This record gives sequence, structure tokens and C-alpha cells, in this order.
Amino acid sequence: MSHIDENKPGRKIPFSWIWIASTVVLCAVFAFASVPRVLAQVRDTSQVLGQLDSAQRTHRYIDTIQQVFNFIQRHYIDEVDPQVVFEGAMHGIFNALGDPYSAFLPASEMQDLSDTTQGSFGGVGLFISKPVGQPFVEVSSPIEGTPGWRAGINPGDLIITINGESTDVLSMDEVLARLRGTPGEDVNLVIRRGERLEFPVTITRAIIEVPTAYHAMIGDIGYLNLVTFTPMTAARAVDAINYFAANNYRGLVLDLRNNYGGLLNSAVDVAGLFLDGGIVVSTKSRIATDNHVFNTRRGSVVPADIPIIVLINRGSASASEIVAGALKDRGRAFLVGEKTFGKGSVQQVYPIGNVGFKITTARYFTPTDVNIDKIGIPPDRQVSPPEFTEEDVEQLNKLINDNRIPSFVRENPGASAAQVENFAISLEREYGLDGTLLRRLIRNERNRTTIAPVYDLEYDVQLQEAVNILNSGEYQLLMQSTKTLRALQEEILEELALVS
Repeated sequence: MSHIDENKPGRKIPFSWIWIASTVVLCAVFAFASVPRVLAQVRDTSQVLGQLDSAQRTHRYIDTIQQVFNFIQRHYIDEVDPQVVFEGAMHGIFNALGDPYSAFLPASEMQDLSDTTQGSFGGVGLFISKPVGQPFVEVSSPIEGTPGWRAGINPGDLIITINGESTDVLSMDEVLARLRGTPGEDVNLVIRRGERLEFPVTITRAIIEVPTAYHAMIGDIGYLNLVTFTPMTAARAVDAINYFAANNYRGLVLDLRNNYGGLLNSAVDVAGLFLDGGIVVSTKSRIATDNHVFNTRRGSVVPADIPIIVLINRGSASASEIVAGALKDRGRAFLVGEKTFGKGSVQQVYPIGNVGFKITTARYFTPTDVNIDKIGIPPDRQVSPPEFTEEDVEQLNKLINDNRIPSFVRENPGASAAQVENFAISLEREYGLDGTLLRRLIRNERNRTTIAPVYDLEYDVQLQEAVNILNSGEYQLLMQSTKTLRALQEEILEELALVS
């Protein structure tokens, strides 16, 4: 008969091991038990939300978000940096609004916005981005006249290294910190252009003033190109107008094409240079106390007898639309070009430490109480640049990818007019593209490393039309016709309102 000998070695389990094992089991039980409790709290929250008022629902949602945040910190399989969770949640909150102009701003974007609104910073003069799936930093565009622009860096170039450090391991914050800094110091970059071209560039930092205005005379017509609206824009515009007056100008072209906007107060100040008092724009919010009407002071800088033509296109947005809309509605200017972008809302920026957010707080209305959000401002005379056929686009892409024009300009820095013409003719034969377009592309490439002309009357069809109107003497007739048409439109709208 067999039996178990309790005194045999190896059969006895020490009490300490029993205690440890039971403790682990109990901890696991309690941990898993806590999950249903948290989830139950969330479910309970969703079940009772319909019975709560708005304020109560808001507080309950905030509590739930806090619970989920804490749960992730305690129970997620890996330790998570709370900043990562915070920024992800902030992105989600603003994405949920469905408003492309309301957004969470990481530190790098807050810095960019600060540089733009303040008007200047120390750096190399390159707008950069880091697209999804792209390991290296990409140049969006060089700021004209800055060290980066003079070094010949082009949009689409990749910055591979900064002072020997690869950008594929750097965040945008880190890249900006290395590009910006004390003026007079060198920054060593390695640039990749296209598939194979890679070369070093040394750039000396300088004070970079955010571009706001360029001006020149076209005969006896003043040409003023406003790039964006910063605290410096109105002052730069006044400098230009004084220059025009010293040169006895008899007409003015205000170029707002591709002006993406900027500060509301700056737009009001600029409009005041052309208007003798009165309303420029009004803003309306769902909070009555946030509704405002912006008027300009009496006494314009540009005399009332100076005809003004405003150039606009699909890239004219926000603050530039405020100026164009005010001058149009007030009968002070004739608009030439294409319908504007249609951004009729106002954003406020709020910092949170080194990050922040921007949020739409109001919509703006032109002096005739029109909101152009998602509609845009139509020109008084439609003038569009030449459009490309599908075949043209294909050949143009091939030309760009072949890098022919940049190579020619780099290898022939002092090319004569005859050399440029011969090169354009050879490209026209090879790619089948319009010779005028090719000459303009060559000129643009050459201008990247030199002081570019303020305007291009030879190839710019919209500017050509503006100058023709001013030189032909038809401006007054056009303005009278426009005023009559607007008056008729207002009468029709008033009648429709009465009928409805």
C-alpha cells in the first residue's frame, strides 16, 4: 500500500512563497477589477448626460477626460510622456471643431507665429516644414532678400544636416533652434535637391524682418506689393507712398495677390491710408460684447484724386480681403484679377507656456455688411494667368525634375541676354513649352541669387491690365459703372428682403 511521506525533501512549500504568490494574484485581481469600475464610470456618464444641462455636461466630460488620462498613465503597457498625451488630446479637441483655422499650436508653430506677429527675428530666412513620411526638413520657401535666399536655396530643397547634425533625428523645435540665433554667426547646411544633387552651404545669420512690403515706380504709377500684415506693414506702406509722392505719381497699384493675411489691426491701419475716415470692417461674435466696428481716422495718406487699382487672386486671404473689401465697398478702388480665397473669420491666439492654440472667435463683415467666408471677393475685372494643358503640366514637371534651369543658372552666373535666349529656344524645342513661360522661369531662377525686381511687367498679365487701365484714362468711367452696378444690386437686395 502506497503512502505519501510528508517528511521527504522537496515536497514542502515554504510559507513565504505562498504569501508572495497569493499577493500577486490579489494585486492582479484588484487591477483588473479597477478596469470595469473606470469603464463603468464612463458608461454611467454617457447614460446620464441627456438629463444634464450644458454646464453639468461640460463638467462631466472634463471629469471623464481626467479619468481616462489618469488611467492611461497608470495602466498603459508602456510608460507614456504626459506631454505626448496632452498634445494628442489638444489636437483632437480642435480637430473636432471642424474649423481649419482653429488649431493647437506646438512650440515650433507658436514660435513661427510669434516671429510673424512681432515682425523680426535672428535667423537665416527660410520657411521650413517636415511633411509626414519625410525624414528630413523641407524648405517651403526662402524669404526674399535674406541670407538663405541669397544662398540660392529653393522651395522643395531638403536640409540634410545642420552643423553636421542630421535633421532626420531632430524635431521641428530643435531644427528651428539651430537655424535661429545670434546674427553674424555661421550655420553650415547640407542641401539635397532632387534625387541626386547634394551640396554644402554656409549661411551667416542676420536679423530677418518678416517681409511686408515692396514698392517701385512703373513710369508715373506707384506700385505697392503687400506680402503680409504685421505691426510693420502700415509703416512700410507709408514709406512707399512718400516715395511715390516724391516721384509725382498719378496712380497707384496695390498688389494683394498671394497675401495670406496677418493682423486685423494692421489691415485696418493700411486701409486707413487710402480712406478718409469711416468704417473699414466689423466683427461679429456669438458674444455680443465681442462685436466691434473698426473705423479709420479722418485724413488719408493717399489723396482722393489718385486712382487706385487693387490686384487680387485666389491666394489673397483674411486681412488682405479686409483691405480689398473695404476699398471696393467704399468705392475707393477698382479690383483686378481673380476671386479671393474667402476667409471671413477672425482668430485669437492664446499661449499655454511654450505652446498654445488659435481659435476662431468672430466673423468679419465688409463695410456693406457682407461676410465673404468661403465665398471670396470677386474682382471688378476678371483677369487670369494662362492655364496649362495636361501635356504642358507633364512637360513642366519633367523640366523641373531634370533640373535644367537651375543647372544653367548655376553654371552661367553671368549669362548674356543672347545666351539666355538661346537656352530658352533649346528648351522650347526639347520640351514643347511656351517660350514666354520658359524665359520667365529662367528669370525667376536667376533672381533667386540676386536682387529680384519688384515687379515683372513683361510677363505679369494682371499687372499689365492694371497699368493699361490707369494709362488709358478709362479708370473714372469704370469706377462710375461699378458704383451704378452696386447701387442697382443693393436696390434688388432691398426689394427681395421686403418680399421675403
